[in-house]
Amino acid sequence: MAEIFRGMTADGSAQILVIRSTDIVNEAIRIHKTSPTAAAALGRVLTAASLMGTTLKDKGNSLSLNFRGDGPCGHVLAVSDYMGNVRGYIQNPHIDLPRNAQGKLDVGRAVGKGTLVVIKDTGEKEPYNGVTVCALGVLVGPDGACRAAGGVLIQLLPFADEGTIEKIEKNLPALSGVSRLFDEGKTPEEVAGIALDGIEYHAFDTLTVGYRCTCSRKRVGRALLTLSPYELYNILVQEKTMKVNCQFCDRVYEFDGADIEKLREEARKEKEAE
Repeated sequence: MAEIFRGMTADGSAQILVIRSTDIVNEAIRIHKTSPTAAAALGRVLTAASLMGTTLKDKGNSLSLNFRGDGPCGHVLAVSDYMGNVRGYIQNPHIDLPRNAQGKLDVGRAVGKGTLVVIKDTGEKEPYNGVTVCALGVLVGPDGACRAAGGVLIQLLPFADEGTIEKIEKNLPALSGVSRLFDEGKTPEEVAGIALDGIEYHAFDTLTVGYRCTCSRKRVGRALLTLSPYELYNILVQEKTMKVNCQFCDRVYEFDGADIEKLREEARKEKEAE
């Protein structure tokens, strides 16, 4: 399982979140059978979403990061719950590119230029802001597995002390190779100490998180009912059964005509009971 360390500077200027997400990225590699470049791209998005998800307040809240670039890896999506458990998807998981001039995986060219949409589902119209540092890294080994992955997120709080801000900025170069720090055996709390070198801080807690899909047969069935009866009828006539593949965990759900009728009856009863 992955770990997230949470803490705050002693003067109340900033909150720090540090994740070691190696296990999350390896589970994504296993599910999506990604190439090294695609694994690095998806791993970064999963890592960022997990960190940002822990800033949510309530159990029912969720956060999604949605990248739509013009690069060959296509659409990249990650969704996190309020505890940092995350799931993700990459449109073209097998895309791979030659390494860049520095000899590293060319994630930038794989993603390309485009838009990043951050959505916080909290039931309130509240923008996400205040991030001072968001350092991410994924190190993929020659065998295609993730050797180390992680990230750091530092969020300034209202009335942050200028001296603390300056010290954080001074420490930024040490976070440029965050995956290397984890590959060397550093713990999330030790990486937090590097990010806040020279700054007194207090530890809040450490969370255990993972790659976790929330799909179920019931949820998929309800989604099918959003199709028109005509569309459902045509599909069932041609295929006899409907197979729905979850883009996050690759699980396959199968429905026939009797299943659809049962779902309709259950939905009707629930509506009547409201």
